[in-house]
Amino acid sequence: MNAADRKTLILTGASRGIGHATVKRFSSAGWRVITCSRQAFSEDCPWDAGPEDHIQIDLSDPAGREQGIAEMRDRLDGAGLTALVNNAGISPKAGDGSRLNTITTDMDVWRQVYEVNLMAPLALAQGLVAELEAAQGSVVNVTSIADSRVHPFAGSAYATSKAALAALTREMASDFGPKNIRVNAIAPGEIDTPILSPGTEDIVAGLPLGRIGTPEEVAKVIYFLCSDQASYVTGAELHVNGGQHV
Repeated sequence: MNAADRKTLILTGASRGIGHATVKRFSSAGWRVITCSRQAFSEDCPWDAGPEDHIQIDLSDPAGREQGIAEMRDRLDGAGLTALVNNAGISPKAGDGSRLNTITTDMDVWRQVYEVNLMAPLALAQGLVAELEAAQGSVVNVTSIADSRVHPFAGSAYATSKAALAALTREMASDFGPKNIRVNAIAPGEIDTPILSPGTEDIVAGLPLGRIGTPEEVAKVIYFLCSDQASYVTGAELHVNGGQHV
């Protein structure tokens, strides 16, 4: 593929789980993938681009975000951005691993969660709007099954930040649409990643599909939303949860 014609994805939260699977899905289709995470690039990561297309960024720090956005624009070097996937998210637990609710969550934790889960996706989309417009690109925000119901494991700050992100997706779809930028969300349910809590098997047993989801299944939906096959889809939140929402 001609370098000038190559599609480019910027993905946050690339260090594990859904992020890893998404990198592999897009890379296998010939996309350039610029990854972002709090950690430095790991040699164990399963893609070829390596550290030259990785940006270490603390999304909870507004100043760090601005520096990261500037570096992303430098990496693009005037080229358009085909897709931005806001996958990074945090869901703090209590010291004993239990769920943090509206009474037990410190205000500092609320602020940190909202900076990563809500403000960072907005800041990145704002900062990269020119590059997205140049490519008539798309944005995918990763929300959660917890954005529409009280979840037994997801904390209150996490759940409400994801609900806000779902609302933000609709607002962005309205505002970015005239620039030919599509904005959608996916809401994963119980997915086989390292952050699963003990007891998830009880939830899975009651799902219509009766099984846990895989990161690869989520990555396929993200790819669909970023592809021409979804060229008339914007402002949507797709449930990827085996029927958990019904």
